[in-house]
Amino acid sequence: MNKTIDQYYMQRCINLAQKALGKTYPNPMVGSVIVHENKIIGEGWHQKAGQHHAEVNAINSVSDKSLLKKSTIYVNLEPCSHFGKTPPCVEIIGKYMIPRVVIGSIDPNPKVAGNGIKSLEQFGCKVTLGVLKKETDFLNRRFFTFHKKKRPYLILKWAQTSDHFIAPLKNETNKGSVYWISNQKSRQKVHQWRSQESAVLVGVQTIIDDDPELTTRDWEGSNPLRLILDPENRTPIDSKVYRDKRNTYFFNKLKSSNNNMKKMIKLKPFNLQTFLNYCFNQEIQSIIIEGGKITLQHFIDANLWDEARVFVASKKLNRGTPIPKFSSLSQTSVNIDGDKLNFFFN
Repeated sequence: MNKTIDQYYMQRCINLAQKALGKTYPNPMVGSVIVHENKIIGEGWHQKAGQHHAEVNAINSVSDKSLLKKSTIYVNLEPCSHFGKTPPCVEIIGKYMIPRVVIGSIDPNPKVAGNGIKSLEQFGCKVTLGVLKKETDFLNRRFFTFHKKKRPYLILKWAQTSDHFIAPLKNETNKGSVYWISNQKSRQKVHQWRSQESAVLVGVQTIIDDDPELTTRDWEGSNPLRLILDPENRTPIDSKVYRDKRNTYFFNKLKSSNNNMKKMIKLKPFNLQTFLNYCFNQEIQSIIIEGGKITLQHFIDANLWDEARVFVASKKLNRGTPIPKFSSLSQTSVNIDGDKLNFFFN
């Protein structure tokens, strides 16, 4: 097979893997395709942590298993070689004597990290590595960042007016109410994003000013874990994040406690690195950081961000809370019903 055909089937693996975005944590997104004589005879993807991996689902979908010993299996990430919640994928590939395995990326998890390839070669498989590597690495950028940098993948998000403000000035008349800068479709997009990440984070001032829910109520999907940076324990006890029955972690300088679904976590010292170390140890693989300005600026100034998603609306405020000080040359833009959505990568 030439490289162009391999790329075609690898792209199909990527498309399959993306179906499970937000559902596989702490596992990566993986798709697999099995090809016999230039025809797809089986395919599958990892749908949820604890369930079958992509390669197993693809093999199980093949009606005539005798064809497997004359086929090629494509997978966007190196097949696992260790026992976790499921058996190693290399074993089922070896069991059915699939002669050729085409892989996009090497798994950065130290439990795999090349061992899967070695096992496949010991089974007699011919391994082709690095097909669409840039694309397969990007697909699992959260997983790669988590294992390589030992911290969650960090996504900054804010909405700003055309005159560079992220909120009006707060006073007693508008305290606790939200001034929406972005339009309804943009806000729905944010709810979709929340469903794709492990956690959502804001600072305590956002809770005091806006009383947000930080849920996916406008999108069908799982609610993320909510993380609140609250050094002095100022979260109002009547706030939505405190009163409802959804998991919320409050990070502070003063005390630790665990009250049902509300967890107080004392950080010593109270800083971003201690916070990220905690998240890594808890296998929180990705966080969407929704502000406010001071919280966003802390992450920007520490260069602790991987991606930024910025809505720019046509509205003007003339005065208010200015946008974070931020600069990045890496940018793409899309239009969402009149809002301009800019993507930046660090």
